[in-house]
Amino acid sequence: MVNPRKVAGNAVPRAEAIARLNDQLRKTGTGGTIMITQGVRRITGFDPAVLAKALADYSGFDADGDPHGERDLGDLTLWGWDLLWKIDYYDLALKFGSEDPADPAITRRVLTVLLASEW
Repeated sequence: MVNPRKVAGNAVPRAEAIARLNDQLRKTGTGGTIMITQGVRRITGFDPAVLAKALADYSGFDADGDPHGERDLGDLTLWGWDLLWKIDYYDLALKFGSEDPADPAITRRVLTVLLASEW
């Protein structure tokens, strides 16, 4: 894997390195795990392909919702329901938080999609 902290020999700010790893998971489904709550799965008309495209296309990041610039939280409206998604960073055993979310060698990312009412 390419080091997310280096681009053409230049150091990338830590928040941007984390954001790029988060984008990879959100846009491609790789580099972590995507969890979908039962509440979302039970929505009439739920389609995982539609959800995957909505996550990949998401661009609603702003200073209020993404103050650290890590692109780790968002909201969607699909099938008439308000949904939230959040990326969390864990150690490799999924027991504790990651010591460095910018380092994919020691971090497991989990993107969870849930109904806003489940928050």
